[in-house]
Formats: sequence, structure tokens, C-alpha cells
Amino acid sequence: MRKKLTFKGSCHCQAIRFEIDSDFPELTTCDCSLCVRKNALMVKVHESSMRITSGQDCLGTYQFHSHTAEHYFCKVCGIYPFHRKRVTPDYFGVNVFCLEDFDSAGIPVRATVGAGMK
Repeated sequence: MRKKLTFKGSCHCQAIRFEIDSDFPELTTCDCSLCVRKNALMVKVHESSMRITSGQDCLGTYQFHSHTAEHYFCKVCGIYPFHRKRVTPDYFGVNVFCLEDFDSAGIPVRATVGAGMK
């Protein structure tokens, strides 16, 4: 098991800044219509392991299908930094491309099925 590390992240314009704690057991992709278009690579973190440090007022929310998951984006630059998960709403899927100095080498990637969710 990897050691839990703290990473800082932000959207492109850095209006939204956040931190996560994770041991990065795996990364995930999703085949739903939204995730395919944004091409995100995500890590799942519990809400207690994520902190929005600035820019709460710059966060926009997009919901579709069941209107359960909350997909967040920056209202300034449009970047998707994270979403609150549909099946496990106390977890966030965090876009690892928004993390500072993050290297995904050696971390397994699991493809999840979002397109077939009812």
C-alpha cells in the first residue's frame, strides 16, 4: 500500500484551488457521455480528504441524467477539476490533470462503465 500524500490542485486560471489526500490505489476513466468528452483521468477521494482552499464562488455545477452527480467546473476558465460521485456521493472524483507535480506512472487505470448506468 502506498503512503497517503497531500497534493494541491487548481483549475487552469487558478481561481479554484483545492487539496486532496490520497494513496492513489488506482485511477479511473469513465465512458459516460460527459466524461468521454472531457477526457478526465480521476482518483476517488472521500470528502474528508478534500479541501477547497479558494474559489468556492467560481465553481459552477452541471448535472444530467439522474441529477445526482455534481460535476464542477470553473466559471472563469471552464476546466473540470472534480465531481461529487453519483453512486458514492460522499466521494469526489478528482481530475488528476489538475494536480500540481502529479505523476501517474505506475498507478493502475481502471475503466468504469458510466454509460450503462440506469
